[in-house]
Amino acid sequence: MNEINAQELIKKLLQYIGEDPDREGLVDTPERVVASYEKLFSGYKQRPEDVLTVFGDESYDEMIVVRDIEFYSMCEHHMLPFFGKVQVGYIPDGKIIGLSKIPRLVEIFARRLQNQERMTSQIAKALYDILKPKGVGVIVEAQHFCMMARGVEKQGSTVTTSALQGLFKRELTTRSEFLRHVGK
Repeated sequence: MNEINAQELIKKLLQYIGEDPDREGLVDTPERVVASYEKLFSGYKQRPEDVLTVFGDESYDEMIVVRDIEFYSMCEHHMLPFFGKVQVGYIPDGKIIGLSKIPRLVEIFARRLQNQERMTSQIAKALYDILKPKGVGVIVEAQHFCMMARGVEKQGSTVTTSALQGLFKRELTTRSEFLRHVGK
């Protein structure tokens, strides 16, 4: 599908909801929506292994935690936004990654049609598979527009998910240290 076809679909959607796509305020809307979708769904054009820069021969073996990584995603069930923060921790095993790469990894998976549970697991699995650390922990806290604006309409609700790999899953002390670092 090309951009022109996508714009035509947006025009049809505007008509479906009862709008006139030719009225002044909406004439450029199909083009703007397609442009916004390019950003919102840019994660489909990226692969974690292309983004993560791994540095070998490192002797650091303590927990590394990146907190409060903001993200925006789109619920695959209703195509409505969900947004929040991600906490990521790992214990290196001879290799580390550039710290800015962890938020980039989050972006890859957030910028797709998602559910929070899968996104949490994908972030943890990608980091674990590519870096091969001793352990990985990921916690995602989010608010879902599909719960806020439709359905149960609960404005203050937050959903928390976690994914643990390696020592974070097997060792209670490692898991507890991670939870202390992220304030849980």
